[in-house]
Amino acid sequence: MENKILDTAAEMFLNYGFKSVTMDDIANEIGISKKTIYVHYKNKSILVEKTVEYLFHKISAGIEEIRDQEKNPIEEILEIKRFLLYNLKEEKSSPEYQLEKYYPKVYKDVKQKQYCVMSECVVCNLERGLELGLYRKNINTEFISKIYFNSMMALKNKDLFPLNNFSMQMLMNNYLEYHLRGICTEKGLEILNRHQLTNQ
Repeated sequence: MENKILDTAAEMFLNYGFKSVTMDDIANEIGISKKTIYVHYKNKSILVEKTVEYLFHKISAGIEEIRDQEKNPIEEILEIKRFLLYNLKEEKSSPEYQLEKYYPKVYKDVKQKQYCVMSECVVCNLERGLELGLYRKNINTEFISKIYFNSMMALKNKDLFPLNNFSMQMLMNNYLEYHLRGICTEKGLEILNRHQLTNQ
């Protein structure tokens, strides 16, 4: 039952926002009484915290599965983008903004965890790209990994990128092209250009 509650809560929070969804909404969606949820989570704050943890581990495991496939670094980063967009529902309700505003401690904790995972993932991707001659030899991997993380976080800023004007898919597509074209060698650009032609 706990997994069912977390699955449903995660789906609803991502679709409608952490503030907007009530315990009643989640109970109704599952078809159980609200009391059943309170048996496992004594209040909404705890449910939000556990749901965010659950989502973090689910996303991290999915990214690891993609990395284990040992695709070339350019295909790997584009595959991770597709995975994130699918699993985070393109963040159409701006759940991260609501999480930061209404559950700041949970937001701060998960952001730190995200940074650790993304930083390690990006540095490994950059190092493999360098080894394979797909990324330029003079890049600074630590600098680029920090810029990458903070730029990805900035994409979720609805003041900078209002949802009415920018979909998350469009933002991520444009940012990753910007990122890759800045670091790719001619060999890397050939792979990127081929990929874009086949995915138009």
